[in-house]
Amino acid sequence: MTVRLSKRVQRVSLSANAAAKSRATELRDAGRDILDLTTGEPDFDTPEHIKQAAYAAIAAGATKYTPTPGVKALRVAVQRKLAEENHLDYSLPNIVIANGAKQIIFNAFAATLDDGDQVLVPTPYWPSFPDSVRFNGGEPVFIECGLEQGCKLLPAQLEQHINQRTRWLILNGPGNPSGAVYSEVELQALAEVLRRHPQVLVLLDELYEHIRFDGRPAQSLLNVAPDLQDRCLLVGGVSKTYAMTGWRIGFGAGPQTLTNAMAVVQSQSTSGASSVGQAAALAAFTGGLGFLAEQVAAYQLRRDLLMMALGTVDGLEVLEPQGGFFVFVRCAGLLGRYRPDGQRLNDDGDVVAYLLEEGVAGVAGSAYGLSPWFRLSIATATDSVAEAGRRIAVACGKLRGVE
Repeated sequence: MTVRLSKRVQRVSLSANAAAKSRATELRDAGRDILDLTTGEPDFDTPEHIKQAAYAAIAAGATKYTPTPGVKALRVAVQRKLAEENHLDYSLPNIVIANGAKQIIFNAFAATLDDGDQVLVPTPYWPSFPDSVRFNGGEPVFIECGLEQGCKLLPAQLEQHINQRTRWLILNGPGNPSGAVYSEVELQALAEVLRRHPQVLVLLDELYEHIRFDGRPAQSLLNVAPDLQDRCLLVGGVSKTYAMTGWRIGFGAGPQTLTNAMAVVQSQSTSGASSVGQAAALAAFTGGLGFLAEQVAAYQLRRDLLMMALGTVDGLEVLEPQGGFFVFVRCAGLLGRYRPDGQRLNDDGDVVAYLLEEGVAGVAGSAYGLSPWFRLSIATATDSVAEAGRRIAVACGKLRGVE
């Protein structure tokens, strides 16, 4: 018997990040010396007080079903976090908890998109953005934001792409994969365009909000344009800041009509998030950020080491990330060159495959909608990042010129 798959599932694909990591793992298991810079997952452990809160929750029997919108105590903690850290005022019904920020995004699109509705996706993008749109019947509209503009959306581009079918704009900062951070002036300019188009909702993915290298606190579009709050969904979670990727807890803060509808969607898919995970997240949001400065300093050191190693390599152009876990590298200058084995580098997939042979695993920029680039994660050991930079520089030096 042949299983007939839905058109919906055929519109999407498996994560390119996961595929790259799987290939790197295969080679390492086979005995190859591979430095894995594919995944945006902190190499730091979850802080001890958070783990202890999870143990205590289990011991106390907090292992039952949870309310679909989230445990009240956690939603109150998110409300307080948004007020104290982000200077944003939300009522409790405006906050919903899910099994990770990815589910928040999926639920939002499931609750709002009809077939043919358009979502503006600045490129480069996190791959789950367009696939979540497609799965829910929408049409992603890509807006290329290249190196010359720091991989950030310009107001003129936004204005040009809005039409009657535009339902959402996605803004991600600090960006994955770019590490780009919008300034207050840049956010104000985008807000001016959005005010002229009140039908457009805005999804603000701010998972990396505290991983910034400019010493400034997190800043959102809503801090410079509070009048847009009733049409924005702010997406956050515990995975990046608190090194809790596997705990799968994310939150959304937005208009009550939207958060109510997102809870309805979730009630028919997964229901409430893990009781133990929510207890841990509660401890995270109430336990302070005293541990964070040391971690951010480590990420910044890794960024600097990688940029120093790659910044003078002929054929590479490195975008300096202002935050997040990644260094995004333009490799157009390598295309047309030849590997030592005679193979020609035709695209960024070829470049990434060559670097893997040379001992460094990254992800091709095509996975993020922008070629020819590749992404390297700095969420791994500092020595590994430094050695990866050295290996890439050596590998590029072995290439022969265009023939």
